Amino acid sequence: EDLGVRHRLWVYSGRRGVHCWVCDDAVRKWSPALRAAAVEYLSLVKVGARGARNPLPTPEPVEVGFMGLWAPPDPVEGGFMTVWASPEPGEALTPPAQHREPLQAEFPRRKDSAQRWELLRARLERTRGRAAAAAPCYADWEVMLQFCSPRLDINVSKGLNHLLKSPFSVHPKTGRVSVPLDLQRLDQFDPFAVPTITSLCQELDTAGSDGEQEDGGATEPKRRARDYKKTSLAPYVRVFEQFVEGMESARRGERIRRSDLQGDF
Repeated sequence: EDLGVRHRLWVYSGRRGVHCWVCDDAVRKWSPALRAAAVEYLSLVKVGARGARNPLPTPEPVEVGFMGLWAPPDPVEGGFMTVWASPEPGEALTPPAQHREPLQAEFPRRKDSAQRWELLRARLERTRGRAAAAAPCYADWEVMLQFCSPRLDINVSKGLNHLLKSPFSVHPKTGRVSVPLDLQRLDQFDPFAVPTITSLCQELDTAGSDGEQEDGGATEPKRRARDYKKTSLAPYVRVFEQFVEGMESARRGERIRRSDLQGDF
């Protein structure tokens, strides 16, 4: 929205990523430099060569940026704890310099990463309570941003000759289909329930046998055209169709507008 982009199709990669297909005519003509600048503008968290977070310059932008993106913060912390509770992410935590030695000594005494996180939060809260003139430390919020903020692939976004994974292709490792996302029902999306190539073959076999029994006189192409609508892929195809229809409608409106302007002269 900040960049004036209207036509965006969000597509699940089939594994753990999400692709945003930007189909505005003007954006598709952007140079690599413009594309890189857009990704830089949209990147909140930057990861270094070894995966370490780049420290933000001052505490204030961290708090403002965090609250601006996720307000109230409670749901974010809940989602963060789900990630944080995965096998030993606390091992990768680099505490602030002034707290590093005591925390590293106490971390092994905690049985899981959730307890380590509470230890870090408690120590930082005490530091913020004592900080009057000195700038308080918001390292705990920076850690949440590091784990929760999306990572943008700048090379895919800026490269005009970069290979792109087409919607409805199949992920080679998971077998799941790369399906468009319905943003109006995003909270109902389950990546583990996405159709796989195996499940679709089974559904097509079932639909094909049922179709042959219902109308044996139908030609093969017509029967196949109907069969995909009987599979679990049908709602995702509809999302794609609605996106294309929206683009077509916008283009017709733009052509009419330009025609009217030319007629005025």
